[in-house]
Amino acid sequence: MRKPPRRKKQAEPRPLTDGYHCRGRAWIEGSDGTFLGYGRVVLLERIREFGSISKAARAMEMSYKHAWDLIDSMNRQARSPLVEKISGGRGGGGTRLTEAGERAIDSFWTLHARLEKFLAEETEKLEFQP
Repeated sequence: MRKPPRRKKQAEPRPLTDGYHCRGRAWIEGSDGTFLGYGRVVLLERIREFGSISKAARAMEMSYKHAWDLIDSMNRQARSPLVEKISGGRGGGGTRLTEAGERAIDSFWTLHARLEKFLAEETEKLEFQP
């Protein structure tokens, strides 16, 4: 007696969203264009870390001039400066974040986390009809 042909086991259907992800970027626009965005916030964090624009720029592989232009743009658009110079002294001068700069970093990362959560939720809702 012949055995019936073996049926191939069918694979479980893959979710429709497999391989697809909603993506997005957040930045805050001011009157002169971009006020805060991912790269600007990372620059602020590096200034906090190093106490120096040049060291922060170097850590980000960015020119000092570009870093200074970004800081100048943020400071001009902010209600109060985010970064301030420290006068020279024994160790020389430096740069530090103000309270407004710290708040700007915290606010941006809160916005970024909410955006990431939203995008993850929307990814789960994706449905593509054949």
